[in-house]
Order: sequence, then structure tokens, then C-alpha cells
Amino acid sequence: MERIVEEIREDLSRRIALTADRLADRTLAEDAAYAALLGRAELRERFHMTLSQVVEALARGPRCLPPGLADARATGSLRAGQGLPLASLLRAYRLGGRLLWQTLTEAVAAHDPAALPGLLPGAAALWDVLDQLTDAAAESYRRAEAVHRDAERERRAALLDALLDGSATDAADAAARLGLPERGRFAVVVLGPGDHGPGDAGTSPGAPCDAPRILWRIRADGESGLVELGHHPLESVRELLAPLGVRAGVSPVVRTPPELAPARRLAVLALRSAPAPDGPATVLLDERLPAALVAAEAELAGRLRQVVLGPVLALPAAERLVLLTTLGTWLACHGSTTYAAQRLYCHRNTVSNRLRRLEHLTGRTLSDPVHVVELALAHTAVVQQRASAPQPPPRRPPQAPPAPRPAPTPAGTGRRSPRLPG
Repeated sequence: MERIVEEIREDLSRRIALTADRLADRTLAEDAAYAALLGRAELRERFHMTLSQVVEALARGPRCLPPGLADARATGSLRAGQGLPLASLLRAYRLGGRLLWQTLTEAVAAHDPAALPGLLPGAAALWDVLDQLTDAAAESYRRAEAVHRDAERERRAALLDALLDGSATDAADAAARLGLPERGRFAVVVLGPGDHGPGDAGTSPGAPCDAPRILWRIRADGESGLVELGHHPLESVRELLAPLGVRAGVSPVVRTPPELAPARRLAVLALRSAPAPDGPATVLLDERLPAALVAAEAELAGRLRQVVLGPVLALPAAERLVLLTTLGTWLACHGSTTYAAQRLYCHRNTVSNRLRRLEHLTGRTLSDPVHVVELALAHTAVVQQRASAPQPPPRRPPQAPPAPRPAPTPAGTGRRSPRLPG
């Protein structure tokens, strides 16, 4: 095949220039991505260079590497940076291979039709060279795309950090670069320790396509999410997070990007006010305002515990637990002793006796609304302190000592069963 290519080299060069024109025209007509990205002159020049490299490799022999792998790698990296889809790049190589083979057969037929059978073994060599060029371009494209993706992820993370920390010099500009409107309906989600969102997916698995968008950010102090609510109610965040099985605090709705940093602090308070530290729950701040108020002031919360419930906390652990559990259940039942007794699986009189003892210890009466507020806030402070206290590692049950091994039986004797008395 090398001989045939050499014999028609001059005519082939002219034909390749025309083939580059056809390839550029077809690519621009059939591929909108190329048409939106490149002009005809630049595209035609790149195609002409690649086709000429393939012919040069064929002239040198099928076992020679094409001399333009470096150019193919540069093309792949360049197109990745320009945002051209990889499928478009590979399609152009395939189309170029078909047109080049057609050009070769036309040139050989015009030169010596009898030489066409000798061209057929060169088809494998042609596609081998094209495969090498295509592989080089695709590998370089994927490598450049990965670098670009990592850089884009870091850029978005920095913008999110700036918005959620309040360090953005221009919050509106940072939001715009994240694709967020200057005014809208936003909220911030903060997940509990050890909980994770769906990563780059943005929304929970199985969420509807029009669900609120969440931009997640893993931080040293926990994972946070910026929620673009759109027309959805704030309660939809709870539905969105439910499949993840996480504990989360959700801020109120804010309207502008500069309000996101204060919103994150409120989401942290919402999480700290969550009523069940040992199970999944999504807490909206506005549903837990008294508990969030206690969580916001650790020093005052400690004083509240001591002043209001100090005598109860001084009781032995078992008595303390009974009274605090009864108080919490009575509060959760809206002050109904009957419902509290049903939840506690005890008689109504038992609950009444416990509550009277609690009133005696604290000096507060449950018929006074002011005292009820104090007891409710103090109870919340106790629950939050318990939830934030480090949990001791589980104790391993003691192992029974190994049973003594029976003494060996002397050789030549048998072990007799003990004789029962007659």
C-alpha cells in the first residue's frame, strides 16, 4: 500500500484538501455543537492537518505510529476546555475516516483501476492509524475534563462557603455564579454529625424532577445545603430529605443571598433543638423556636436548668429519670394527665402524684402559665444537655471464666458413672 500512496501522492494531496472542505461543511451542518463553537476556516484547517497526518502514516507503513499523536492530544484537551461534547469529537474522527477512505479509492481508481485490489489490505492500516489518533484525543479529552471538573467543583465549593459564612464581598455575584437568582426563596439545611446528603446529585433519590434544588457542601463542622425553593413550600424540604434518613435543621425562608449566612446559623440552632437525637428527623426552626432559644444561649440554659429543676436533678438517677420523663410526657400531651398516663402505661393518679412531687421540689405550680413556661424551657435545656453529652462506649458483658478441664483418665482404666443410691 505504501507504493500506491507514493505513486498518487500529488493527486492525493489535492484531493485531501477538497476532502477537508467536505468534512468541515458536513460537520458544521450536522453537528450543532461544532457549529456553535468553531468557524469554518479553523475547523477546515484542523481537519486538513489530521487527514494529512493519516496519509503520511500510511505512506510510512502500517506498523508506524502516526507522527501527530501530540496534535491529537492537544486537540482533545482543547475541545474539552471549549466544552465540545466528546461524542462530537469522536464522530468527526469517524466521519473523517470514511471520507478519507473514499478519497483514497477515488484517487487510486483515477490513477490505475487495476491497483484497487491492492488497496484493500490498507483498510486495516487506515483504521488502525485513525484508532490511535482517536484514542489519543479521547484520553486527553477525558483527562482535561477531569481537571476542569475538579476545578469547577472547588470553585463552586468556595462560592458556597463564602455565601454560607458571610465572607462573600458580593453575595449577589457569588449567587449568580452558582446559577442562583438575585432574589428568590432560599433556605439552608444543616445535617447532623455523620449524616450525608446525596453529593453532587443535588436532590434526594427518587425526588420529582421539579423538586427544590439543593447545593451541598461538606464542611469541617458538618454538611450544609443551600436550598433554592422556587415556588415550593418550606415543608417540602422535609419530604426531600426523608429518603436520606438524616437528622437535619432547616432555616426559615430568606429572600436574598446576603441573608444566607444568618440563615445557616439559624439552621444550626434548629438542628440543636431536634427532639430525638437518636433518630432521623428534619426540624424546621419555626416549629422549635422555644427549644432553639434555649440552644442559642448555653450559659443561660445551664442557669435555667439549675434554678428551675435543680432539686429534681439532685435526686438519685432513677427518681430523677421518672420525674423528668413524666414532666416531658405531660408537656407533650398538652397538659393532659389522662393522655400522659396512657403514654406512660400507668394510672392517672400515679402521674398526678409525680407531678405534685415535682411541684413541691421546684416550688412551681403547673396551673400557673408562667411556671409552666419555665418548667418547659428548663426541661428542654436538660434534654439538650443530655443529647450533647458524649456517650460512653458500650460496655462489653463480662465473660464467664473457662470451665475447668477434667483430669485425664489414667491409661488402662475406664471412667465409671457415679452409682446412684438404691
